[in-house]
Amino acid sequence: MQTNREYYDEFSERYDKGRDRGYHALIDEIEFSIIEPYARGQKVLELGCGTGLILEKVAAIAERAQGIDISPGMLARARARGLDVQEGDLLQLPFESESFDLVYSLKVLAHIEEIDRALEEARRVTKIGGTLALEFYNRESLRYVVKRLAGPRPISAAKDEADISTRWDRLDELRARLPGGLSLLRWRGVRVITPAAFAHDLPLIGPLLGDLERRLSAGPFARFGGFLILLLRREY
Repeated sequence: MQTNREYYDEFSERYDKGRDRGYHALIDEIEFSIIEPYARGQKVLELGCGTGLILEKVAAIAERAQGIDISPGMLARARARGLDVQEGDLLQLPFESESFDLVYSLKVLAHIEEIDRALEEARRVTKIGGTLALEFYNRESLRYVVKRLAGPRPISAAKDEADISTRWDRLDELRARLPGGLSLLRWRGVRVITPAAFAHDLPLIGPLLGDLERRLSAGPFARFGGFLILLLRREY
């Protein structure tokens, strides 16, 4: 966990830069659109809330929205947004069982080595009948191929993506490892056909690609999204 904390503290210095436009804004938009129906008027927890970019949107529609993260640097920026966040470990969440109607996590679980324990903790703090929206990195995706070819990109002057553990899963592997008491409602895919982030900055091509990504996030091609979001219900 110490390695992850140091990585994200370093990343926090530039994490928000450029995320208000182009590719990153599109990804955040699609992710929020998937979460929104389950968050409205509910008690919500974001696992690995980072600087609070998504949590800020969720807080505007939820009854109550809280976030947890291991990085003091990320949390400082989330608090500057006026968000209810705290430092903590996803492997040992500081919340009572069945505390939240919705528990969601974006771009975080792929970097948790003890993933089964993290999934069990996410299940524990979700109310029976509640929803989990959990995002993973998809090995059966164009994004995976591009990442393998391009290699790790820098996140600061001192660190790059190779400094953190990253797991790429297939949909069938994710379904097989779900803890007892969770049922899979559906899945959604994010970044299905985007070859590289800069493509969304190109005139004409960028808006067309963005529209296609929104359409492809549901339906048969969603399973090839670079990010897979599993929508789950806690049954017991």
